[in-house]
Amino acid sequence: MEKLIVRPEIAIDNFLPIFVESTLVLVFGVAYAAVITLSKMGYFSKKWTPIGYLFWALQTYFLYDFATLIQSNHFTMKVLMVTMVAYLFIPHLYYMLITSGEERYEKSDKIIENT
Repeated sequence: MEKLIVRPEIAIDNFLPIFVESTLVLVFGVAYAAVITLSKMGYFSKKWTPIGYLFWALQTYFLYDFATLIQSNHFTMKVLMVTMVAYLFIPHLYYMLITSGEERYEKSDKIIENT
């Protein structure tokens, strides 16, 4: 017996909006991670941090709209939104790991220099 998989049809005139919104999800995601990480590292001033959070909000909005356009089910939408909340903390975690690693190895460098 053959299995029948029913998938929602996407209208042809929705192809361009789907493509544009999925591209914007990627662009705003990279912009968020870059701005937050670089402002924490001191390359940008702390005034850039709200702009980074604006990029995250735009990314979350476009991801939700993209999921609506491709007719995702409710479980998938919830998983995507939980993932976006987790993505909010990833640059902070990355910066914390980088600084703690630098502090750890700075101490060992000083010991080698003194001997």
